[in-house]
Amino acid sequence: MLCLPTFSGGTPMSFEYLLTAFIICVTPGIGVIYTLSSTLGGGIRAGFWAAIGCTVATVLHLAVAMAGLAAVLYTSAILFQTVKFAGVAYLIWMAWAVLNDHEGLSVRPCATASAGRLVWRGILLNILNPKLPLFFIAFIPQFVPAGSSIGVLVELGFGFTMMTFAVFMGYAVAAATGRERLLQSRRAMNWMRRAFAVSFAFLGLKLATEATR
Repeated sequence: MLCLPTFSGGTPMSFEYLLTAFIICVTPGIGVIYTLSSTLGGGIRAGFWAAIGCTVATVLHLAVAMAGLAAVLYTSAILFQTVKFAGVAYLIWMAWAVLNDHEGLSVRPCATASAGRLVWRGILLNILNPKLPLFFIAFIPQFVPAGSSIGVLVELGFGFTMMTFAVFMGYAVAAATGRERLLQSRRAMNWMRRAFAVSFAFLGLKLATEATR
């Protein structure tokens, strides 16, 4: 196995783990779409804070998974469905809000939105998906050597978190690069607004129709 330099506990952060984490993070999902729409609506500053919010949500999901609370979500159908459909409702609301925002690609023009609002929206969009802690509880243990301590889980979680932020910022920088050209075309902005609205709606419907287990 090809390994990168170890972290403070002597635990190898394998190339396979980081590559898998990168593929997972770069796959378009709620966080990617929110970061892109925020950047196009308000520039790299908005994209940065959107990425921070999505990363914070990832940390919270990792904490839930490592604390074993994911098992509670899995065994409690009522709790699982409550969180799930709260997430669906928020995604549908985001789709409607973006579609009706004729001045930008965000619910409010990102150029004037506070950092706190951008971060909070990113947290809400990602935290209301009960499948994420279940995913982490299935994904991370595959890379933990037998007999390892909790410190290994923390280090692997930290690596995934850093990968999440790096990928989201990569999307933000890419979007910011072409932002000025897009802003000059009202037609292009309208199409982008519709595309993001459809994306949020699709993600909401996808979450709603996924099997509970």
